[in-house]
Amino acid sequence: MYGIADLQRDKRTLWEGVRNYQARNFMRAMQLGDRVLFYHSNAQPSGVAGVAIVRALAQADPLQFDKNSEFFDPAATKQQPRWSAVELAFETQFTRVITLDQLRAQKALSALLILQRGNRLSITPLQPGEFRAICALA
Repeated sequence: MYGIADLQRDKRTLWEGVRNYQARNFMRAMQLGDRVLFYHSNAQPSGVAGVAIVRALAQADPLQFDKNSEFFDPAATKQQPRWSAVELAFETQFTRVITLDQLRAQKALSALLILQRGNRLSITPLQPGEFRAICALA
């Protein structure tokens, strides 16, 4: 797992390996300078661990072309890549991880896609007020 501490160490990273079409489309809609909540999805506890900034727009995820990668996609071509990745830069690490239970406890956050029953995506859009409310929890 690549966590917020890794991003802090590396300063920047390509957000590669996203293999869900809806998440990919949300990523493709990101703009330069967008602030994103960095979510630890395969950690204990899972939750929002910090903030990163989009430093490069969506580009072809290079792992889809790497036959040795678990993210290789034989249907993807250089002319028509199937998967995208944005470049993120570190902004801040929260002093504690904000868990899903903590997010659910906030009435102002009840509309978050990540909290909807059946949602498995950690890449979802937020309204500015939702972003501020989550950062305030940290």
